[in-house]
Amino acid sequence: MTRSGFVSFVGRPNVGKSTLTNALIGQKIAITSSRPQTTRKAIRGVLTRATGQLVIVDLPGVHRPRTLLGERLNDLVQSTLSEVDLIAFCTPANEKLGPGDQRLIEEIGKFTKARKIAIVTKTDSVSKDRLLAHLLELGQIAQFEEIVPVSALKGDQLDLLAELMIQQLPEGPLLYPEETITDEALEDRICEVVREKALERLNDELPHSLAVTLDEFDPEQGKIFASVWVERDSQKGIVIGKAGSMLKQIGSEAREELNQLLGQRIHLSLQVRVAKEWQRDPKQLGKLGF
Repeated sequence: MTRSGFVSFVGRPNVGKSTLTNALIGQKIAITSSRPQTTRKAIRGVLTRATGQLVIVDLPGVHRPRTLLGERLNDLVQSTLSEVDLIAFCTPANEKLGPGDQRLIEEIGKFTKARKIAIVTKTDSVSKDRLLAHLLELGQIAQFEEIVPVSALKGDQLDLLAELMIQQLPEGPLLYPEETITDEALEDRICEVVREKALERLNDELPHSLAVTLDEFDPEQGKIFASVWVERDSQKGIVIGKAGSMLKQIGSEAREELNQLLGQRIHLSLQVRVAKEWQRDPKQLGKLGF
């Protein structure tokens, strides 16, 4: 009998949840960045093994919300966790466990439907002694079904983690066809690639203010027209750059990845638009897909 179900990775922002999701699936489905709050949607990755099927719901990092967008991201986390079969608490080996982790562990304890495991990420970044101390401390502050140290970067223990997670799931048939790796729409993946490249290129004050929408997509002609949204006119200038240099660089890097994603050479046209204080405006949030 196979097992199947949903798992969510939970942790503070930037602990490696999206990187881990991509490494387990074996393909990039979630964008990654060193910026907090990179993930803004519940992106599903599907991993099928002989023993069963794991549907990974990659969630935004839990944080103290400062805007309506932040509140909606936290609401998304709460509603998703109430439905999944397994919650995996992620903590990086190279950071000390703090009060925020403790609060998060207590919070996920409220979701009684789901089993709980812990994943220690970024094990390649610390010594064995430091890793052991982290594992021992984690075992002392909470009871988990499993505590698994992994390195998504090096692929260490990912097969073991996948099998251990599948064993925690209920018995049942596959939830998706065997060949499925994500249920995220292609249009959404295109927007996320553009946003990732913008995040990589722009300085610290901009990331939360960035959103991307698709204006037109013609797969037959390989043409994509997209808008990069910011909150203020001054930010628009930063995204465009001197003589359009920044926007050109973002477009060039996004085009390269989109060529691979779509399996064809594409034409990508980007424009920068302003939606005043969109993170705090319910109407604008709805327009931008939140």
